[in-house]
This record gives sequence, structure tokens and C-alpha cells, in this order.
Amino acid sequence: MSHTAHIPSHRKPRRSASKLAVRAGVAGGVLSTLAMAGTASASPSAEPVAETTLEMPVLNLDLGADVSTAVTVAAENTRLAAVEGELTAQEESARTGAAAEAKKAKEEAQKKADAEKADAEKAEKTAKEEAARKAEAERSSRSSSERTTLKSAAAPQGSGTVSAPATGSAAAIVNFARAQVGKAYVMGGTGPSSFDCSGLVQAAYRQAGISLPRMSQAQSSAGTSVSLSALQPGDILYWGSRGSAYHVAIYVGGGKFVGAQNPSTGIVERNLSYDKPTGAVRVL
Repeated sequence: MSHTAHIPSHRKPRRSASKLAVRAGVAGGVLSTLAMAGTASASPSAEPVAETTLEMPVLNLDLGADVSTAVTVAAENTRLAAVEGELTAQEESARTGAAAEAKKAKEEAQKKADAEKADAEKAEKTAKEEAARKAEAERSSRSSSERTTLKSAAAPQGSGTVSAPATGSAAAIVNFARAQVGKAYVMGGTGPSSFDCSGLVQAAYRQAGISLPRMSQAQSSAGTSVSLSALQPGDILYWGSRGSAYHVAIYVGGGKFVGAQNPSTGIVERNLSYDKPTGAVRVL
């Protein structure tokens, strides 16, 4: 519908071609009648002519106005059609632009959503990896703790746990051994300034009035064999097989021993874990 369809027109309606033709015919007839009347009055007549009055039909001929009106209406219609066409083009352009903007916005929203999804997946993967690392660390720590607990519960060799300090002969042996810490290790030494491993054990037991063989092999066979989980201060520790040990030392309690280790370290006090013994014997 035209944008001006609702506007009433105040211009004269356009006359049809048939009406114009009828009017033209009537006018022509009237003019012919007038011409004939003029001719008759001009010729002489024997008889007087009566004077006749003719009434002229009133003609409302406004052909110029009708043409002007038609041209104006046509021009107005053309202008309105042009305006309507321009509006239609603008609407179409607006629709096209809106569609392009909507498409662009949709593409940007999709890119943003894809980026956010990728970031979320990456964060989730990182969180899972971190959780897996923590879980693995906890498992390792728990396993280590469980191993330590089981080791303590089973009192494995070298634990050296004691329930009471050394007393009596055991105290004499332990005190003497500790008093030699820092002295030199000399092969075949029996004191008082230097010792080898079996010379130190023999000298310590002498403080308790007990005579031991000189060599480590024989010392590892003395007394009664005891478990490393039930050691008491004064017990003799040995490395190697019982009866053929290559090294001996004295357990002093608290999971420690005193021994003449080698020329580089001399006589030292160490934890059992420093050099785990093979077995132990109890002479007291």
C-alpha cells in the first residue's frame, strides 16, 4: 500500500476522454448554429425577419486545468513511487546490514565460546594432573610410612631398641667403649692409645672381668646368638657369618654401636643404619 493512500486529494477529478469528446461536439453544434443564423440575417429578404433570441448552453470547458491536473497527479505519483522505492531499498539495505551484523555477532560469540571451552578443558586437565600428582605423592608417602611402621612393628635387624639403660657389667663395658671414641684405628692395636675392632671389644669386656678371644671370628662365636630386634647394651655385633666374622663392635643402646671402624675414621659411635651388622651374640 502506498504511504499516501490515506491522504484525501483536493484536486479536481480527471475527466475521461469520452466526456471531453461529447463536450467538444456540443460546442461545435452551437457554433454551427450561430454561423447559419448570421448568414440568414445578412441576406436581403422581402419579409421582415422576426428577432430571435438564442440561449447559449453554458459550457464548463477547462481543458488546460484538466491537463495540468493530470500532469501534476502523474508527477506526484511518480515522486511517491520513487519515495516508496527508496524506502523499500533502505529497508532492504537495513535488513541486509542487520543480517550481516547478526552473522558477525554469532561468529564472534561462537569463537568466544570455543575459546572459553578450550580454556575450561585445559584448566580441567591441569587440575586432574595436579590431583594425580598429589595422589601419587600421598600414596608414596603413605607407602613409606607404612613400610616404616611395619619395620618398627616387626623389629627388623638393626633396630636396636632397648627398654632399659645399661647397668652392672654392661654399663662398665659401654662406658669404656664410649671413652675410646676418637682414638686411632691401628691394625693389631689393643690399647690404650689405639685399637683395631677385636682389640677394642676384648679390652671393653676386660673392664667387666670377662676374658674374650683376641680375633673377631672367635668373638662372633662366643656366648649366645641374639636377634638384632632384641639387642641389649654390651652385646657383641658382628659382620659376616658367625664364627667367621670379619668385623666386630659393641652395642651401646639407643640403636647405636661403638667400634674401631678403619684407619680413616678411627673409633666412632654410629647408628646401626650407618653399617648394618649381620648378627649379634650375648656373653653377659
